[in-house]
Amino acid sequence: MERTARADTQAPSAPASPPLLDGIPSQRGPLHPTAPVVPVAPEAPSAAARRAPRPWRLLPTPTGTPFTFVYVAVLAVTSLITEYAGPGLVYALHQGSSTDVAHLVRTPVLVLVGSALWIAGGVLSPYAIGLVLVLTGLERRIGGARTAGVFLLGHVLATLATEVPVGLAVLAGHLPDSSLHRLDYGVSFGVATSVGALAGLLTPWLRWPLLAGVGWTLVADLIAFTDPMTNWGHLISLAIGIATWPLVRRWRRARALTQARPVAR
Repeated sequence: MERTARADTQAPSAPASPPLLDGIPSQRGPLHPTAPVVPVAPEAPSAAARRAPRPWRLLPTPTGTPFTFVYVAVLAVTSLITEYAGPGLVYALHQGSSTDVAHLVRTPVLVLVGSALWIAGGVLSPYAIGLVLVLTGLERRIGGARTAGVFLLGHVLATLATEVPVGLAVLAGHLPDSSLHRLDYGVSFGVATSVGALAGLLTPWLRWPLLAGVGWTLVADLIAFTDPMTNWGHLISLAIGIATWPLVRRWRRARALTQARPVAR
């Protein structure tokens, strides 16, 4: 006997959900609830958008680069003092902050810090503009405290590398006693060190032109022989900055990992 099926046979339908009663909480919902709505995450910015130039990041801000911002503000104040105060007062301040041999022997910490608060030529000098750009770029990559450390490292070591030979030459009788009171102040040693350190964090097509341009300028100043001790100090400072490449690169990696780590709530 052949097996046959009726054409009008229909599959049994699912039982209908009982109606909900008014005024009774916690009632069982429908047997077949609708699918939950999954929120769609916002679209991440494209790689081209992330690589788009942001020129405003070249300048310091109170929140993004607090060390550079405060330091530049202090230098602006001291530059105004240099510009508008009386010549006698300005000379006394510069002389009291000078890192000459006589001051380094008596008050080394005071003059090493004080000499970094003055810019030769004011806030519009090349060193002032270079300080703003270089310290901002370095601080955005390794942080404020480490940027201050790199700057002070070059400022202190290059000062000692240029002033200690002067003291020894005076003791040996090769220089007069007046060389012990040579006026020496400014931010140039720290800036040159920061340039050398920052170059190690840039891409090669920026790193080598920067080092070549700055190095050629410093060598040309040395060849001119207008201030050989200071010119040697600039080259020494640049070399100190280059020597920090392994350290600043490690700091940049650590800072990137810290910023990428999610914050626990």
